[in-house]
Amino acid sequence: MNDFDGLRAVVTGGASGIGLAAARQLASRGAQVVVFDLKPEVDEPLTGIAADVTDDASIKAAVAAAALQLGGIDILVNNAGIGAQGDVSANDDDEWHRVLDVNVVGVARVTRAALPYLRKSAAAAIVNTCSIAATAGLPNRAVYSASKGAVLALTMAMAADHVREGIRVNCVNPGTADTPWVGRLLDVAADPAAERAALEARQPMGRLVSADEVAAAIAYLASPLSGSTTGTALAVDGGMQNLRLPAVKS
Repeated sequence: MNDFDGLRAVVTGGASGIGLAAARQLASRGAQVVVFDLKPEVDEPLTGIAADVTDDASIKAAVAAAALQLGGIDILVNNAGIGAQGDVSANDDDEWHRVLDVNVVGVARVTRAALPYLRKSAAAAIVNTCSIAATAGLPNRAVYSASKGAVLALTMAMAADHVREGIRVNCVNPGTADTPWVGRLLDVAADPAAERAALEARQPMGRLVSADEVAAAIAYLASPLSGSTTGTALAVDGGMQNLRLPAVKS
């Protein structure tokens, strides 16, 4: 499939995990792709640019460099994000501000810088990486859930603001994905095997979501073939949000 032929894409947080899978998916289907990351070490045909989504000057420079290299920007995947653990009392103000700055304001910074280029595109699309945490109460994820709830609301607001400019805005809501970040969390758990089993069990399909599965959903939303899809949150969660299955009897 070459539905992205001639299109130019920027993927934030694109050097690993879901971001890297999305960048590779877009490139495999014909897009020219630039990856933003703190350490943008990627292989061809991807190109990396160092960028910090918490630094407005860094983002403005990176977007300008990407647009110059690509000749414009048609697709923006706002994927950069960080996690946090604990209930509402477990993190101090600095941690709340840090997570919200990366996960929410970071989306706004990159989008704000990219909008002048997206407005010139005939196939403009923005896809934000949100989370099941935006729509379901997960234990010990208070600040992370708050940030992803804000990303969901921001996605809908952006979709409304820019639909008449020809810019589609959607988000993906992954369940727990088998990514390096989740791997690091499991590594520091008291019983990594038991913790992984618990994460798998809470998703009705009985396994973690793969980065490639989320990437395929991102590509679907970004593709010109989905030209009438905007203001949508696409769950990629193994049925976690909507399915209520009876307990399995041993």
